[in-house]
Amino acid sequence: MTVRERSDLAGAVRAGLDGARLARLDRYLSSLVDAGRLPGWSFAVSRRGELAYESFGGQRDREAGLPVERDTIYRLWSMTKPITSIAALALVEEGALSLQDPIERYIPEFANARVYRQGPPSRPVTDPLSEPIRVWHLLSHTSGLTYGFHRAHPVDEIYTAAGYEWSTPPGLSLAECCAAWAEFPLLFQPGTGWNYGVSSDVLGRVIEVASGQPLDKFFADRILGPLGMRDTGFVADAGQRDRLAAFYTVGPNGGIVRNDGLGTLGTVEPACLSGSAGLVSTLDDYLRLGRLLLGGGEVDGVRVLGPRTVSYMTRNHLPGGADLRTVGRPVFSDMPMAGVGFGLGFAVVLDSAATKVPGSDGEYGWHSAASTIFWVDPAEELTAVFLTQLMPSSALPLHSRLRQFVHQAIVE
Repeated sequence: MTVRERSDLAGAVRAGLDGARLARLDRYLSSLVDAGRLPGWSFAVSRRGELAYESFGGQRDREAGLPVERDTIYRLWSMTKPITSIAALALVEEGALSLQDPIERYIPEFANARVYRQGPPSRPVTDPLSEPIRVWHLLSHTSGLTYGFHRAHPVDEIYTAAGYEWSTPPGLSLAECCAAWAEFPLLFQPGTGWNYGVSSDVLGRVIEVASGQPLDKFFADRILGPLGMRDTGFVADAGQRDRLAAFYTVGPNGGIVRNDGLGTLGTVEPACLSGSAGLVSTLDDYLRLGRLLLGGGEVDGVRVLGPRTVSYMTRNHLPGGADLRTVGRPVFSDMPMAGVGFGLGFAVVLDSAATKVPGSDGEYGWHSAASTIFWVDPAEELTAVFLTQLMPSSALPLHSRLRQFVHQAIVE
């Protein structure tokens, strides 16, 4: 067993979870580490305001033999997106932004955006917009923007050829990247489909213009500082650097290989403040964010959003009330598409039976290409956060397995 620390069983009992059943989760994660398929992990479950379960296992740096500790810092990658979404809705609440605003109001280059119709990446045939990209399109990933790493569409190839695959070209600011993305065709007319892309990055720039602050300063002043998320930011400073986990990818033989190229994220001040994938954080910090959402925008007396805003964010906003299987392209994990919609920043379970993963209707959350995962289950008064550093997330069935292990442990 590689698990070194677990919460006492009294916490689990008070929260209505069975400690012996939770041990199955420990054994599963330990088996992945022992088999050389997972470097290490931090995982916690809170229920009914009680820390019911926490465990830490494996190593934050395999080569140096450094174990995962409670305060290990991880790159969040796409689990940055919910924080960007919360920031945008905070501006909506105070009237500095509207969900219906055309984004060209904040980023003028998008006034000339066009939509791909046909043709190769070198000579795409495009159509004009039938309506502008709006703020809610960015939040719901129905904008038509994409990522180069999908490699499934001619527009993906345009992104990759321009240096936008897993990162942005060196030295370009967020404003400069947005100007470039505005020149690339959209995959579809805004609001008519769902595609995972740079929408949250563009949303970060909208936040900057609407607030008059750089994204990192807005996050610090309005979310991270008030919530006491002291280890969350765009870079691990000198005093935090030794706690930052090394980054790993799956090698050709199925084992994991250290990747210092992708591991530079979080070690230097970025030129482009990515609202999609730029933050680093810890288990305790992100669990606090989950508790904020479960608490309807408030945790421990600190309110960031109103409860009706959180409720609105976590409803399905896909066209026609469809699920992701109907209107979206597959994402990069074992997250189900059937029975899952998308709100303003989160995937939302519409029909848990259709997902074939134990859970609750109304559960919401997100994950990342680096295998980090979180979810909030209002029906069970539960939030869970899992952090590791392994790409791609499709290498292991973590998204479904973690849910089934947690839900089978709920006994009251």
